[in-house]
Amino acid sequence: MAQAQTLSRDKAGIDFDRFPRTALCHSPTPIEAMPRLSEHLGGPRLFIKRDDCTGLAMGGNKTRKLEFLVGEAMQEKADMLVTQGAVQSNHVRQTAAAACKVGMKCHVLLERRVRDRAASYEQTGNVLLDDLFGATHEFRPSGLDMNAEAQAVTDKLREAGHRPYFIPGGGSNPTGALGYAKCAQEIADHTRETGQNFDWLVMGTGSTGTQAGLVAGFEAIGHNLPVMGVSVRQPRERQMNAVHALTQKTLEKLGAEGVPLSKVFVDDGYVGEGYGIPAESTLEAIRLLAQQEGILLDPVYSAKGMAGLIGMVRQGFFKPTDNVLFLHTGGASALFAYEDQLRASLK
Repeated sequence: MAQAQTLSRDKAGIDFDRFPRTALCHSPTPIEAMPRLSEHLGGPRLFIKRDDCTGLAMGGNKTRKLEFLVGEAMQEKADMLVTQGAVQSNHVRQTAAAACKVGMKCHVLLERRVRDRAASYEQTGNVLLDDLFGATHEFRPSGLDMNAEAQAVTDKLREAGHRPYFIPGGGSNPTGALGYAKCAQEIADHTRETGQNFDWLVMGTGSTGTQAGLVAGFEAIGHNLPVMGVSVRQPRERQMNAVHALTQKTLEKLGAEGVPLSKVFVDDGYVGEGYGIPAESTLEAIRLLAQQEGILLDPVYSAKGMAGLIGMVRQGFFKPTDNVLFLHTGGASALFAYEDQLRASLK
């Protein structure tokens, strides 16, 4: 089994060396301008943080979280990672790959959260990749407490003689959120080194760990960049409270003061019919990014986040002089599980 690596301290701000961590991520990820999309929308200057390029298993935001989660698992001498997610979970894919990277087994629970999908939905996209990485899995019906289900399976595996390490859905706990506190430091370093300032950061928000980590990281280093989370599943108030709760716990882990709820921003206008069900605005966002910038979004998270950004531009939410950064959380491998809807949207 690979050994946890000692990684260098960031240039300024948070000392991440005090937390167990193993190298899984290509970082810093690029920040690119999106001039054609900016011109097409006639709005502010748009940029994209390419966390679809983190390297592990086609990339994605969960890789940053897994550096800290797997580092902790290795410190505890675990031999297996256990986690849960929806059938086409990007988190599950990256966890399965991380287990391979460090020589562990991986067992996952997949929730049939998205209704009315073809049988191929459970065989293609991320599920195919889970299988390629050798992860074992079992399905659960929608509506259960999936973290509790996975924790119970973890306990049974431990009783059977394994040394499992449980990772909550999305890697969203204070340990996982450290990955995006570190990303906040990375964005602040970019601003300091290039002089390029941003007025807003926009992203899709689901299991809360990515947004909470960013808010906590910016707060801990005193970098004033508001983070707008576009909800992919929950109503605004519920999502705000969930993000805020994890932000507080992450700041406590960092040894920093908490933040008021007023520093958590969520827009729930792009959820559509529910999690994993692309709305027309989701499909439009996929087409626009592909055809204007040659960038692929996923139909569950990043495209709903981009739909929110597009909608806010059209509604005049941003000033024409603003620089707006979008966080691409990856997940394009799930596009193949939505082929019928995507083809229909191209007609």
